[in-house]
Amino acid sequence: MNKIQFSLPVIVMKEANSFVAYSPALDLSTAAETFDKAKAAFEEAVSIFFEEIVDKGTVNEALEELGWQKVNKEYVPPMIVGQQNESFSVPAFQ
Repeated sequence: MNKIQFSLPVIVMKEANSFVAYSPALDLSTAAETFDKAKAAFEEAVSIFFEEIVDKGTVNEALEELGWQKVNKEYVPPMIVGQQNESFSVPAFQ
């Protein structure tokens, strides 16, 4: 099977006793007990995602819907260009 290589922005967050790996470029996330297991689970999820869209013949539609762009016959994922904490004021809740 032919393989393609690309880079994705992946955010890993700690939530209680779990680690969550998330990529906005695929709107895909996984969770596991450790950082390394979350990364490994995410890699597997990415592989499954691409296997599915290839099998269904929906590669173009799926990636374009996620904001990927075709450049010289190759798809390029959207990239995170900034990240910072923002302060917000919202109604109080309990």
